[in-house]
Amino acid sequence: MRLVKRWQGIKLGLVVGLACSLLLGACGTTKQTSSTTVTRTDYLKHKVKVPKHPKRVIGSYLEDDLVALGIKPVVQWSVKNGSGTQEYLKKSLKGVPLIDYSLPYEAVTKAKPDLILMGTSSAVANGKYAQYSKIAPTYVVKNGTNVTWRQTFLDVAKAVNRQAKAKKVLAKYDQKVATTRKALKKSGQHKVAVLWVTNNTAYMVNDSSASGALLYGDLKLGEPSLVKQVSKSATADWSAVSLEKLVKLDADDIFLVNSQKGAALFKDPLWKNIKAVKNKHLYQYGDSSSWQYSGPIAYSQMIDMVKKDLLK
Repeated sequence: MRLVKRWQGIKLGLVVGLACSLLLGACGTTKQTSSTTVTRTDYLKHKVKVPKHPKRVIGSYLEDDLVALGIKPVVQWSVKNGSGTQEYLKKSLKGVPLIDYSLPYEAVTKAKPDLILMGTSSAVANGKYAQYSKIAPTYVVKNGTNVTWRQTFLDVAKAVNRQAKAKKVLAKYDQKVATTRKALKKSGQHKVAVLWVTNNTAYMVNDSSASGALLYGDLKLGEPSLVKQVSKSATADWSAVSLEKLVKLDADDIFLVNSQKGAALFKDPLWKNIKAVKNKHLYQYGDSSSWQYSGPIAYSQMIDMVKKDLLK
């Protein structure tokens, strides 16, 4: 009887041990096979399995958002064989190779991305989405005329799983806006305008997009009547404006950005008679500035420029 009981005890121990081993093995297997992806629905309703922690991201024209989130993309947007890039991000994108803004399939494949972010719906039209999806998970972020830069930024953050970081970035930006707005208000009312001159033609920014959204929306600076008029019929961020109209521009200050140097327009008597030009309240910024871009970094840099020029 004693031997039988002993054998039963040994048998029970073996069964319990085996069960524990199987349980631990199962737990170990679960841990090893835990998903490294998460399914996100993009702007065009695609269900995309994106990496939880992407390492090689392509986001043409979304570099500002990615850098702000602490991600260095594997390539950076460019035009004209690399002559046009986001110069204001030069330090952050040091060593990052260029890619044409049209994102050729061969160049995208060569970059070996684990996630492709598309900033416009048109970029994946006519079957292109399927082609890019064969290379890597492809996610189309919120975009379009009715989508703000904040919405795009938060959507990029969702795609790369950095929503907490995005909230911190926006909180810091909003604080900067609040203190700057207060200082500008204290210094007196400023009516401002942003102009871009290229091919000897002047363009004015729309009051609800690009730098216009920052100046008139966030910073609450005065909007000249001509800017309001042009913005009502605007179909893009920038609208051509004749010199005959510009001479009536009632802006106290003008930011002239990324403009053609030595344009004949600047020698025209009408240009010289524009209120802000005549009063020497014309502030010029070249291609290395962020004035023609949007995003938390671009806008923060623009705020610094506005403070420098208007809070003297």
